[in-house]
Amino acid sequence: MGDKLFDSEAKVMEILWDHGALPAKEISRIAADTIGWNKNTTYTVIKKLEAKGYLRRDEPGFRCTALLSRDEARKAEANTLLRKVFGGSRKALFSALLDDEQISDEERDELRRLIDGR
Repeated sequence: MGDKLFDSEAKVMEILWDHGALPAKEISRIAADTIGWNKNTTYTVIKKLEAKGYLRRDEPGFRCTALLSRDEARKAEANTLLRKVFGGSRKALFSALLDDEQISDEERDELRRLIDGR
């Protein structure tokens, strides 16, 4: 693992993260209902995810299981953003996130707990 998770791939992973392991046919049905994709598009994305090692397909039923967790994907995306846009500076990232936003006392306290817990 380590390859970038593209938007289309993230959509299939979201289905798996939300519903757990599913047959490809069911993933295709959900993708058709929620995204408007056809079966071929969904199956192509599933094959790409399998090649990257982000999901596993098992028989019977072409059952797909996520091998990448939502948290792992979030951390990878956050680290990419941190490096690309903020030169690795967490201070610059947090400053940009908080610059124009009002946060509640609860959010501020939670952020302090997260930082203090490091």
